[in-house]
Amino acid sequence: CQTWGPTWSEVSGARYNVAVINRQPAVIESIDGHSSFPTRPIKIEPGHHEITITGVSQRPRPGGGDLQKIALDVEPCKLYYINAQYASPVDVKYAPVIDYVDTIPGCRVPGK
Repeated sequence: CQTWGPTWSEVSGARYNVAVINRQPAVIESIDGHSSFPTRPIKIEPGHHEITITGVSQRPRPGGGDLQKIALDVEPCKLYYINAQYASPVDVKYAPVIDYVDTIPGCRVPGK
């Protein structure tokens, strides 16, 4: 059982900015090859991570969407919203994007 604190980071596939055209939520499939997450948002250690997502397309396909990877240098006490950016509402190809970065309440950066 892993304990967290006083410093951690988080990632989520939920949308933060709902007004961005052709942006959709994402499913976080794996982080550094690990794919079982007991919390939402997903708590991770700060540092460099490779995150694999599946886009939630406006036009679902049999078998789901393609997997895409994004490399991310995660800062302590930050929540990263990772989404899928499509070129158009009918496109099935997407690019992973950081939709927003928020500060986690109650998290403390070491030395501050």
